[in-house]
Amino acid sequence: MTTIEQSIDVSVPVTTAYNQWTQFEEFPQFMEGVEEIRQIDPTHTHWVTKVAGKTEEFDAEITEQHPDERVAWKSISGPTQAGVVTFHRLNDNETRVMLQLEVQPEGIVEQVGDKLGLVKRRTKGDMERFKNFIESRGSETGAWRGNVAR
Repeated sequence: MTTIEQSIDVSVPVTTAYNQWTQFEEFPQFMEGVEEIRQIDPTHTHWVTKVAGKTEEFDAEITEQHPDERVAWKSISGPTQAGVVTFHRLNDNETRVMLQLEVQPEGIVEQVGDKLGLVKRRTKGDMERFKNFIESRGSETGAWRGNVAR
């Protein structure tokens, strides 16, 4: 299991950063390799990814969600992964977004890519693209403010 931790400061209020992160169907606009995400219900998503020419589909479950604080999830089919993103108010117009991700590389290609640090670099790039996406918009594309407790 590989653990990745990445944070980035974004120049938007914490509510704006959090609200945008709850818009999973928008992830392909800033996450490399994510082709599509469908929100099935408030706690389930279906992902289609393409990495190194290989298409994968899997389902994920939101295990914890608290407005302006955190979103946690785990895969329930396909590749094994789990993560949490937390939102930290730095001031009225700046937020630190912290991502912790655990992934289990499957197959030789994914294991080699992991050893070469490709997953960590991709995650860093995704966070930078999220920053550019939300800062260039200045507002979120939508919001889901519900609570999901463990």
